Amino acid sequence: MSRSEEVYKPAIAGKKIPVLTLDHKWHRLFTQIETNSEIKEYENELNELLKRQGKINTETKEIKKLKSKLMEEIRSSSMESGNEDDPKIEENKKLVEECNQKLEAYQDEGLDLPAQINEINKKLMIATMEVCYDDIKNGTEEINEISQWIDEMRVELKKKVVRKQEKQQRIQDLYSYMHDIFGADVIEIFDMKYNPDENKLH
Repeated sequence: MSRSEEVYKPAIAGKKIPVLTLDHKWHRLFTQIETNSEIKEYENELNELLKRQGKINTETKEIKKLKSKLMEEIRSSSMESGNEDDPKIEENKKLVEECNQKLEAYQDEGLDLPAQINEINKKLMIATMEVCYDDIKNGTEEINEISQWIDEMRVELKKKVVRKQEKQQRIQDLYSYMHDIFGADVIEIFDMKYNPDENKLH
């Protein structure tokens, strides 16, 4: 048993699992995540078993129908001829026996198929859970990294805002002192016109 089976098998023990390849929700999972070779292998194996089951069911119905027809022909021919050794009756009896053999073989195989389908379906589910878990784990780690980066940037942004405000206040104070000391005429000579609202020199 693989590590993933050891982890996930107890979680699905005793639970009725839908046949995944027939479930559109399962297919929708793989519009969000990438599949892998293991999942594809189980998917193909499960689909083959389902096809075989469908073929057995269809052919069993057809054989039963044919057998019923042959039995009716045997009954009808026996009543008409009254001869059990009639070649047509013998041929039909032979065909009925072949039908019985095929039905018996299909019945034996048909009894084994549900267990095989269930086993592969469980393996497919475990492989799917592992891929989803890894994707969620990796995504969560990336989200945490981004969250940490955002938190750090928020702190840095606050520091930058404080520094900006401090520098704006310092420049405004310098300009005011220079204006008071040297006067507007001298300031204009140096082409220094500070606009506190725009926070820049003209």
